[in-house]
Amino acid sequence: MGILGLSALAVTVIGTSILSGMFGMAGGLVLMGALLAFLPVPAAMALHGAAQISANGWRAYLWREHILWRPTLFYSLGGVVAMSVWAIVLFVPSRPLALIALGLSPYVLMLAPKWLQGDPTRDGHAVIYGVVCVSFMMLTGVTGPLLDSFFLKGGLDRRQIVSTKGVCQVFGHFAKIVYFGVLIDPVDFGDWPSYAVAIGAAMIGTTLGGWVLARMSNADYRVWANRIIATVCAWYVMQGLYLWLFA
Repeated sequence: MGILGLSALAVTVIGTSILSGMFGMAGGLVLMGALLAFLPVPAAMALHGAAQISANGWRAYLWREHILWRPTLFYSLGGVVAMSVWAIVLFVPSRPLALIALGLSPYVLMLAPKWLQGDPTRDGHAVIYGVVCVSFMMLTGVTGPLLDSFFLKGGLDRRQIVSTKGVCQVFGHFAKIVYFGVLIDPVDFGDWPSYAVAIGAAMIGTTLGGWVLARMSNADYRVWANRIIATVCAWYVMQGLYLWLFA
């Protein structure tokens, strides 16, 4: 990747990481779309995974005293189960199907009985969502609003949500790199400047986003987080339907 491409990558990753640093969500969705615009799918998935591991890992470190380790452990156990199954199946869905499923996932969650909607403080729920969310990671490249909605259900503090979700996302994106970059279509990881820029920019953007998060109230956080989820979901459904009907 040339100087111009690396500069564009740095600006994009910083911008999306600021968004993720503020809300712990949405930035990865935007970044994936940007990477897919100028990179092959396997390379985009691998680079996106590296950037998101850096952003989420750094975010979790910045708010490390607020991490809830018990739901993280049980979520990861569910993720291991999901990854074991997907490593055998190696199924890759069409892009329209993936987009529609991702966009509708939080609404399905809202329509489910309350006892099925999930509570991140309950061990069994964390395992189930580990299975479901890591499966969505294999389907779409991002965990999406489903995990965001899950963490918003438990009455957690905004810093607990951002930090705990960050650790869970590190696991999910690592699984994605293994799945797409090793099992599906091995990619060349020799383009180290792109990975270095993505990792560094992700850490810068996450730090700036964390500065804003520290000055935001829990009430404002939840209002804007839900608005972001609704907007992103609507965009995914419309894009998926367009590709399905007209592409």
